[in-house]
Order: sequence, then C-alpha cells, then structure tokens
Amino acid sequence: MGLRISTNMASISAQRVLTKQQQRMEHAQMSLASGSRITKAADDAAGLAISENLRGQVAGIKMARNNAYNAQSLIQVSEGGLNEISNILIRLRELGVQSASDTVSDVERSFLDQEAQQLTSEADRIAKSTRFGNKALLDGSGEEMEYHVGPFADESQNVIKYKMSADATTSTLGVDGIAIDSKDGARSTLESVDEALVKLGQMRADFGAVQSRLQTTTSNLDVQYENLSAAKSRISDADIAFESAEMTSAQILQQASVGVLAQANQNGSAALKLI
Repeated sequence: MGLRISTNMASISAQRVLTKQQQRMEHAQMSLASGSRITKAADDAAGLAISENLRGQVAGIKMARNNAYNAQSLIQVSEGGLNEISNILIRLRELGVQSASDTVSDVERSFLDQEAQQLTSEADRIAKSTRFGNKALLDGSGEEMEYHVGPFADESQNVIKYKMSADATTSTLGVDGIAIDSKDGARSTLESVDEALVKLGQMRADFGAVQSRLQTTTSNLDVQYENLSAAKSRISDADIAFESAEMTSAQILQQASVGVLAQANQNGSAALKLI
C-alpha cells in the first residue's frame, strides 16, 4: 500500500481496538459495582430470563415461608390459651378432691367453691378472648383457614387448609355449672373435669398435628430457598476474580491502544518530507 494521508488505516484499526477495550473495561466495572454478571439483556438474554424467573420464585418462597411461620404463631397462640385452661381444670380437680373429703366442713367448702367459680369464669373468658388479630380462636366461631405456603397459584399444591373448630368455652367443656360446695357436687365436678380434660386434649392434639405439618413445610421451604438462591447465583452473580482480571486486561490493552493510536496518527507526517 502506498503512502496516503486522507485515510489512516492504522489509526482506524487502533481506534476500533481502543473502543473494544473500553467496552470490556466498562462492562467489568459495572459487574464489579453491581455484583451481577448480566448488566443488560444483551449480555445473556437467555440467562437473564432464567435468572429473573428464579428471582421471582425465590421472592415468592421467602414470603410463603413467612406465611407458614405466621400460621405457626397462630396455632401457638391457640395452644397457649388451651394450656392455661388446662391448668385451670387441673386446679379445679384439686379443689374438687379437697372438697369431697370430710376433712373440710361445709363452711370451708363454700370458700373452695368461691375459687372454683372464679376459675371457671376465667377459663370461659380465656376461651372467648383468645384471638390472633381479629380472629377468635377458641370460642367455636372459627372458620376454615387457608395458609398460602408456596410460590405459585395452584391451590392444591401451595395452600394448606385447616378448620379452626376448637371450642374451649366452659359450656362446651361441660364445666359451666359445676359447684363444689357439697361432697356430691365435688364428686360430680371431678367427673365433669375429667371429661373436659379429654376434650381439651383432643383440641391440643389437633393443634399439635397441624403445627407439626407447618414445621415440616417451613423446613422444606428453607431447602428450596437455599437451592434456588444458589442456582440464581450461578447464573447471574458476577465472578469477582474473573471480572477483576477482565478489567485489568482491558486497562492494559486500552493503554497500549492509546499508545499505538498516538503513533499511528504520526504516520502521515512522513508524507511532508516528500513535499
């Protein structure tokens, strides 16, 4: 090729390489700053689509896990109320046994009965006032609850249904009319309390069963969250070591390109010697 000054091919080539290295360096810097390998869709269109789908699934699992934990909290509040009612029933049984013996007089039985009546009223109050938010839990007015514990819409695979049917009011337990101011009344109270404890045990067993299921659900969601997060990370997260090496390489080649471009821009000056 002859000596030309209108078109400096060496300069054009150096500019092209300089632009390429500038783009490499900018991409590496963006990846390092954002922590993401895919800084724009053009970097990896398929990878971006997959990683965004996984990101949405991970976010859904995170919220579903919170739903499951909140459902456990609701069950724990209910079971805590039943535990206190159970303590009251056991105390009523103690008072009944004490009143059924002739080691106490009728006057003392009346004192024991005063405590029994107060405890019975408190048990009924607990049953009617135990709530989670605005939902009554132990008065028999509960409805079927749906706990969304999955990231998708399919009801059969992502929803746990539970009928909140516990009724721990004293009328349902059969202890609302007890009296221990006589021996016969005390012995009748013992029978009623024993039956009430069985009913209460059934309710607590029901709560325990669904709580055990929810614990298994949260454990499974934790595993899914971990594995899906790892999959998303492999697709979209930046490899810091690689991006650092890319940036360093691009910086060196950029400086070399600048030097070559400066030299190429001087090539046409040789023509002046011929004029």
